Amino acid sequence: MAARNGRTMSRVMIVDDEKDVVYLIKVLMERERLEVMEAYNGLEAYTRLTAPADDKILPDAIILDIMMPEMDGYTFQSKLQEIDGLNSIPIIILTAKGQMKDLFELSSNIFAFVEKPFEPKNLVKIVKDALASKK
Repeated sequence: MAARNGRTMSRVMIVDDEKDVVYLIKVLMERERLEVMEAYNGLEAYTRLTAPADDKILPDAIILDIMMPEMDGYTFQSKLQEIDGLNSIPIIILTAKGQMKDLFELSSNIFAFVEKPFEPKNLVKIVKDALASKK
């Protein structure tokens, strides 16, 4: 992990079952000097975030797809809201379905919604804004 100005670089978790989407976002984030964690469904991401404390690494923001196998984005996000320390991580919802937004309206940890296909520069800006909101 690289350090900048005495502090570790920001970490973003990408949770999406489409490997090409994960790869594209990973390239975009690494270009911005962000560390990337990958998970290919909500269950994998949840398991990593709730692992025993000695090997747990928390992201500073999460980019989350909705429609995934194992555990969908809505269930994953709902479970995070119940856990202290995880419920304050800003989440950027990535979805092809605009009508899903109302499911999340009362969720305090949702930072933004981005519809697929997304504009890369726009996604980068939203992620940077989400990271800045945590400071």
